[in-house]
Amino acid sequence: MTDPTPEPTAEFPTESALTHLPVLAAEVLAALAPAPGKVFVDGTLGGAGHTGLLLEAGAAVYGIDQDPYALERARAAGRPGLTVLEGNYRDMPALLAAEGVTGVDGILLDIGVSSFQLDDTQRGFSYHTDAPLDMRMSQSGESAADVVNTYPEEEIAAIIYEYGEERHSRRLARGIVYARERAPIETTVQLADIIKRSYPGFSKGIHPARRSFQALRIHVNDELGALRDGLTGAEGLLNVGGRLAVISFHSLEDRIVKRFMQGSGTLRPLTKRPVVASEDEQTSNPRARSAKLRAAEKCAPDGGDA
Repeated sequence: MTDPTPEPTAEFPTESALTHLPVLAAEVLAALAPAPGKVFVDGTLGGAGHTGLLLEAGAAVYGIDQDPYALERARAAGRPGLTVLEGNYRDMPALLAAEGVTGVDGILLDIGVSSFQLDDTQRGFSYHTDAPLDMRMSQSGESAADVVNTYPEEEIAAIIYEYGEERHSRRLARGIVYARERAPIETTVQLADIIKRSYPGFSKGIHPARRSFQALRIHVNDELGALRDGLTGAEGLLNVGGRLAVISFHSLEDRIVKRFMQGSGTLRPLTKRPVVASEDEQTSNPRARSAKLRAAEKCAPDGGDA
């Protein structure tokens, strides 16, 4: 998955195949060490690029996603060894228990919005193309339009500040409320233009809506809450010797992952610092530029290996 920084270049693909180009592919394989007979969970199936690599290594994979389009693609691909489960990775223990699985050898979490979601111009994740202001990964529940049109100004400002780390959050929230009093904010371009007009001293460069869009997406999908729950669930599901690999795309996520791994009683961090993409990968795949990988291994509760 990835953060919505680059400009979309393609319409949402309709073909079904596990052909998504995954970030940090070699690094993920090295961290997880898949092999025939091992069982893995891809908690954020998305375009299933990482899952395809795990399957090629001979592992069985349970792929979890809440996005109906991602589920449809994966099921249509019909890859042997892949079991597709609908739900949020924060509910991994319950989803796996329903399949009779209580322990696995490895878990991958690739946090954030997927490339397919970003490239689908009708999902409302990007400020580059005009679309309904949605941002819901599961296509259910409260949308970004609901937030900007109904939340109090103070709450909008808090969301933009906390999840977008935007220092002009109060000014932007004021501009949003001012605009919605004149007409409902229904599209991505509407919101992006409102933020641009409200942003002090804006000149050419990174679009001023970037952090606010990130913040709204994180809030609408409760991404940080899901991450915390998912990490806890993953720790419990891993067999001793099992590996956990987490790819994050901004500091809020990476901080949560780092602190969880360091504070765990049974996870031994395998990465002192986050692993980042090589220069070659960043050149060939700009969406890998902000990716950070952390990995850990499950140990016995007393810190031993068995």
